[in-house]
Amino acid sequence: MAGGKRAGDRPKQTFRPVLLALALGITLCVVAWGYLVYAAIDFGSTARQDDSDEAWWYLGIASVGAVACLFLGFMLVVRFSRAIGLTTPPEPKPKRDPDAPKGGKRAAR
Repeated sequence: MAGGKRAGDRPKQTFRPVLLALALGITLCVVAWGYLVYAAIDFGSTARQDDSDEAWWYLGIASVGAVACLFLGFMLVVRFSRAIGLTTPPEPKPKRDPDAPKGGKRAAR
């Protein structure tokens, strides 16, 4: 009987530029989100003190931009986790049986 491991060869770790791009995108989104939140706080305090309509508009734009950056960052985190194998995509729905009646139990009566 031969001695040794039964495990197969491990695949070599190679450089994947997609992972680097996703990591840089996540970093950029988080930094932009932080800056926009800071700007929104600053515009909010200015708008309350000076009662400036322009500052209120900037506050709204900075808030929407911060929400968009955070959403994009979360989407990139999901893609990154799938790329490194932490999560798997959902299984596809099974095909519908063409002989089954449409509308469920109530329509079958």
